[in-house]
Amino acid sequence: MKIYTRKGDEGMTSLLGGVRVPKHHLRIECYGTIDELNSYIGVLRDHEPANQDGEFLQWVQDTLFTIGSHLATDPTASSKLKLPEIKQADVDKLEQSMDQFDEELPALKNFVLPGGHPANSFTHVARCVCRRAERLAVQLNEEETVEPIILRFLNRLSDWLFTYSRWMSYRSGSPEVPWTPRG
Repeated sequence: MKIYTRKGDEGMTSLLGGVRVPKHHLRIECYGTIDELNSYIGVLRDHEPANQDGEFLQWVQDTLFTIGSHLATDPTASSKLKLPEIKQADVDKLEQSMDQFDEELPALKNFVLPGGHPANSFTHVARCVCRRAERLAVQLNEEETVEPIILRFLNRLSDWLFTYSRWMSYRSGSPEVPWTPRG
C-alpha cells in the first residue's frame, strides 16, 4: 500500500466512513491537533526524567489515538464502524495519577512559569496543545455531537499535564519559577 493517494491534492480529505470534507474543516482541525499533541507526548517520552514514565505516557498516546479515530469518523457513519472505546476509567486513571503526584508535591501558591528543565518545558507545550484541542472539540460539539467522554478526557489531560510538569521539576530537582505580577 502506498502512503500517497493523490486524492487530497485539491484540498479535500476523507473522514472514516467515506465522507469528503475540506482539509480546513473543524473536524480535521480537531483530530489534527490531537495528532500534534500525541507527537509532543512522544517528544516528552524521549526526555529524562519523563522516559521513566514511558508506559504511562504511551497509554496517553494510545488513548489520544483512539480519540483521534473518533474525531476522524463521519458522525453519520460512526454507528456502523467498530472503534476502540474511551471510558470513564481513562479519565479516572489521569485523576489517580494526579492525586499520587499531589501527595509529594509542595502546595501550589503561585502561578508558575514554564521551563527550568527540558521535560518540564515539553510538558507545558503539550499542555497548551491539549487546551487548544479541547477548545476545538468544544467548538465542534456546538456543530456536531462530540462524545462527552472525549471532552472530559481532554480537560483532565490538560490538568494532568500541568501537574506532570510540576512533577518533572520536582523529580529533576529543578526549581519552579513562580510568576510574580508586575507592580
